[in-house]
Amino acid sequence: MFYMQMNAIIAMIGMVAVLMLTRKWADNKRILMIIFSLCFLLLYSQKLLIFYAAFTVINYAGFVYLCRTTVWRKATFIFALAANIIGVFLGVRFFIMGVFHNSLFDAVIYLGLIYNVLKVIDAYYFAYFFGKDGQVPAIDYANYLLFVPTFTSGPILKFRDFMADSKKPYTVDAALFEDSVKRIILGLFKKIVIVTWMTSVFDQVLKQDLHTHQSLFLLVWFYALIYFDFSGYSDMAIGFGRLMGYTMPENFKRPLLSPSMTQFWRNWHATLGDFFRDHIFMFFSRTVPSRWVASSLSILIMVLMGLWHGFTWLYFFYGLYHGIILAIENIFKITTVNKKKVSKTYFYFRCFVTQVLVTFSVIIYSSNYETVLRIYKGLLHFT
Repeated sequence: MFYMQMNAIIAMIGMVAVLMLTRKWADNKRILMIIFSLCFLLLYSQKLLIFYAAFTVINYAGFVYLCRTTVWRKATFIFALAANIIGVFLGVRFFIMGVFHNSLFDAVIYLGLIYNVLKVIDAYYFAYFFGKDGQVPAIDYANYLLFVPTFTSGPILKFRDFMADSKKPYTVDAALFEDSVKRIILGLFKKIVIVTWMTSVFDQVLKQDLHTHQSLFLLVWFYALIYFDFSGYSDMAIGFGRLMGYTMPENFKRPLLSPSMTQFWRNWHATLGDFFRDHIFMFFSRTVPSRWVASSLSILIMVLMGLWHGFTWLYFFYGLYHGIILAIENIFKITTVNKKKVSKTYFYFRCFVTQVLVTFSVIIYSSNYETVLRIYKGLLHFT
């Protein structure tokens, strides 16, 4: 991850300084950002640069063709999505699982290729639905795909929003600068101090014979650890992204105060949830779906989100678990709670129930069968 390497952070700080010094140049961020991104990848790994140069050129050619073509549009659209999902998304996941080996991936698999495939897919959706009106210059497309602050861990940028920002001149006022610097410092503190300490405590407790109280502690502790880890990366990405002149969406919106699982997934890793909701619903339901259709799509979306994290039974059942809860909320119309129309006791009770349901499953993110089974078995060990 770039944000755990001081050289990468210094490079991004230097890029922000260059952008601020050249702010009177109308196209400074468009031109300087692509130069920075290419040089950044080159210095990090020549192999990585070659891979992403080819990945960007091929997908931009497909994007332009989809914008311009008037025949076989739907077939072209589906082929483009399938090529990325099967050729890249599944390929990298299978490599991580050890199904095959290829020296090309040693510099790629840990550097957010899965996030960038999602961005490519969003661009193809834009091309499909907007046609010629959706075409953008190659430099802006490349900046979108190679944008360093969100390259490895999100938030997932929307193609339309990024293109709109690309047309605006670079402007960072004192208030935005102060807020962004604070976000970066907060993210670094979460990642370097809090997560490091919490990981150490988690590992120490895990070495013990687990009983009910230790397993409960580990479930709650790991949930907090994951939150600080994910939100720490998001804070740094948002801070640097805004300093480079682009609007960064919030990825965590007070998820602990979510009165339903539906609301939780709008607040936790929000850009990922938004991506799957927008694209799955857009593809399968062109009209307002019935409650049963919406419930079925909720299960599908959550299973896909689970598999997005990894092709294991752990992640499959994690997605299925959350999908079933979302489906139940849909069917019984309890997806949201209006805080102003209910008592505080009821609202916070619903928040508590949601957090219990989340806490019970979030240990799956450890991606370790032995750890997960030990903790779940420990819950039943009362003595």
